[in-house]
Amino acid sequence: MMVPVSTTLTLNVNGVNRTATVSDTGMPLLWVLRDILGLTGTKYGCGIEICGACTVLVNGQAEKSCVMDVGSAVGKPIMTVEGLAVDPDGQKAQAAWIANQVPQCGYCQPGMLMVTVGAMKAGHHGASIGSENSNVCVCGTYQRINQAVQGL
Repeated sequence: MMVPVSTTLTLNVNGVNRTATVSDTGMPLLWVLRDILGLTGTKYGCGIEICGACTVLVNGQAEKSCVMDVGSAVGKPIMTVEGLAVDPDGQKAQAAWIANQVPQCGYCQPGMLMVTVGAMKAGHHGASIGSENSNVCVCGTYQRINQAVQGL
């Protein structure tokens, strides 16, 4: 009988080094964030990199955490929606979301915000941010999202 081998990884999430013990470094980053580290703001939607509900920033770039293996994230700064409150770009994006009353159900919004903040970190502003966002919103809040990003 083969005994599973565990690996302890150190991940820098929202500016804090956190350890996670995983049975496989190929485990999706999403499951480590949600199930091991307890950061449930990042959502599971489709699991195949289409909807974008699982979007986080890795090295400042928007990444779909449902398909990114946790081993690839080691040594890179990871930001989840929980980290936006202490990030200047995150604060601006959240304020724009509130001012434009973007969310309806809110399920996709963490991913939408992370794509927006990633675009801001890449130096994009206004309409160019909206054109980069291919995430899916079942409630159809795209008009409000587009209004929100105009001032960013």
